[in-house]
Amino acid sequence: MNGNVWIAGGGVISGIGHDLGQCMVAFEEMRPGMKTLQHLHSVHADTFPVVEVKAGNAELAQKAGMPAHWSRTALLSMIAAREAWQSTGLGDIAQYRAGFVSANTVGGMDKTEDFMKAFLEDTSKGSLREVVHHECGAVTELVADVLGIRHHVSTISTACSSGANALMYGSRMIRAGMLDVVIAGGTDALTRFTLNGFNTLMILDQQPCRPFDDTRTGLNLGEGAGYVVLVSDEIAKKIQPWCRLSGFANANDAYHQTASSPEGTGNFMAMQGALKMSGLAASEIDYINLHGTGTQNNDSSEGQAVERLFAPAYPPASSTKSFTGHTLGASGGIEAVFSAWALREGIIYPNANFTTRMKEIPFSPVTAFSKDNNLRHVMSNSFGFGGNCSSLVFSKE
Repeated sequence: MNGNVWIAGGGVISGIGHDLGQCMVAFEEMRPGMKTLQHLHSVHADTFPVVEVKAGNAELAQKAGMPAHWSRTALLSMIAAREAWQSTGLGDIAQYRAGFVSANTVGGMDKTEDFMKAFLEDTSKGSLREVVHHECGAVTELVADVLGIRHHVSTISTACSSGANALMYGSRMIRAGMLDVVIAGGTDALTRFTLNGFNTLMILDQQPCRPFDDTRTGLNLGEGAGYVVLVSDEIAKKIQPWCRLSGFANANDAYHQTASSPEGTGNFMAMQGALKMSGLAASEIDYINLHGTGTQNNDSSEGQAVERLFAPAYPPASSTKSFTGHTLGASGGIEAVFSAWALREGIIYPNANFTTRMKEIPFSPVTAFSKDNNLRHVMSNSFGFGGNCSSLVFSKE
């Protein structure tokens, strides 16, 4: 395996904006997206704030150019993936050996939940077309077909590190000479299954989440999609790429099904491995987009891993989940786009709602938006259930 992998462009849809530009305005104006449920019907609608994409399925379907009865997960995916490709200026995707590596955790479960409600009330009701796209891979295949991608299509589902692992897999395929370009990232829609599941784990906050704050009590769920376009050295020569994916690593401390090890062993190993691949010292990282969910366990373990790797000089760090909520399988993709764009534009994102530094760690997140910073290397962390920890490093050169 040899050669570089470049970020040629990116696209995002989230609860703070329907495209990357709108998201940047929300960051700059300090407008997190937490609201009560509007589009998902749940008994918890007034209990837990979420970060929904501000549009119904009919509007999203029109924007995506897809049928409205397809899953919301697929609609979000199409919108972000198309923005990512169009941002590159590479023209017709059919002229390249192209791949689509997309992550998600819920598949088309949003439509399955609607089907089951009607079916359980009356078994003669409910359309089977609402369940045929239930499986995670079906979402990826729908979008790949509309995009016209034929060379390689894969689905990654490794909990909250899924989107970051999609970039890693796509990068390996380019470095192995199997593909020229890969649209890689993730998508997830809010479902009753995820809302109820995280409520059962007792890690949802009833207030806007406060990552890396001593008063944190949990996360806010979000939804959306984010993709970058990975390209080879040869393709990168045709355009002005945003940056280079210089390092990545996945590690697993196998501590618990849903919790990171208290000292953040897997987190540390993922960050250390990404740095090793990039050939960088920890002191060369200029900004970290933290996984930063707002739960007691995650922020403590991630913070201790950051301390272990970067002490005594800590780079600016923040969690963009304080704006978008935790978008699960989409988070690694969305945050990869934010990180790559941060490098291109010199942006450091704010950590919303922060008031009190955590007792366990000797640093605090950044609380103000700034641009025109001299950033050379940016790290993005994605740590998931089952100890699945991934880190990405983006570099200017």
